[in-house]
Amino acid sequence: MDLPLKIGTRGSPLALYQARLVQSLLPCAAEIVIFKTSGDKIRGDLKEFGGKGLFTKELEDALIDGRIDMAVHSMKDVPTVNQAPLKIGAVLKRADPRDAFISTTCAGIADLRKGAVIGTASIRRRAQLSALRPDIKFKLLRGNVGTRLEKVIAGEFDATFLAYAGLSRLGLSEVITEAVSPKVMLPAPAQGAIGIEIRKIDTQTAKAIEGLNHPEAELAITAERAFLQALDGSCRTPIAALAEIKNGKLEFRGEVIAKDGSLRFEQSETLDAPTIEAAHSLGFRLGQKTREEIGDRIIWDEPL
Repeated sequence: MDLPLKIGTRGSPLALYQARLVQSLLPCAAEIVIFKTSGDKIRGDLKEFGGKGLFTKELEDALIDGRIDMAVHSMKDVPTVNQAPLKIGAVLKRADPRDAFISTTCAGIADLRKGAVIGTASIRRRAQLSALRPDIKFKLLRGNVGTRLEKVIAGEFDATFLAYAGLSRLGLSEVITEAVSPKVMLPAPAQGAIGIEIRKIDTQTAKAIEGLNHPEAELAITAERAFLQALDGSCRTPIAALAEIKNGKLEFRGEVIAKDGSLRFEQSETLDAPTIEAAHSLGFRLGQKTREEIGDRIIWDEPL
């Protein structure tokens, strides 16, 4: 491979960290190409503009056009249905999938004052916390990690939540007040995972990244994203899922919550001999089962 491979990424500090990590792991030369995505340009609530695909569309278009050879994504931002010419070629070893609670005024969720104001853009976190504490109030908080932390420190909010993995990757673990147990708040599907998207026909790039794929992470992410796909979930639907490989078995948990936290539908199952096909089948089947159980008791993909 004579020319360096081109790695497409967003320009946020976290996205650049992830792209540079991939660059450092590749067995060949590669250069980073930065894109500003639709999601980076929007100031308001992403739910009103189409949701997660806003962070990947420009990168995927550049892949299809051949301007880059691979795109590095936070997998929780990637739509469950890829554009036809593309595929996820590798999933890196997953970092801690938990949510991180951040506050300058209390030691954890249990210590939040009555009527506390939480800054978040996540409808999942909002629904989960509403189920735990119906008295909590919420305000929209978007922007990169630094911007969100500054607003909490300035006292605009009592607390916020961010992905534990992102803070750890940026060397900001010290700002985490509490690592939230998945038993308290199940994380977003694929949270903490980095994926590399490539063209299906690009065998050279596929070969270059094949050694970066982590089989256990791929199995877990496959099950979680299949659950999300079956539910046809978007940023407007509070959906959570976590699959973990323990003693060679895949243990899966998934849930859908009403936006106000008043209803919760949960699924769990263990897969004894996990394969990619079996993991996808399990997640998709449990997603379909959940949707059937919910019926019309939750309004899907409607704004608050």
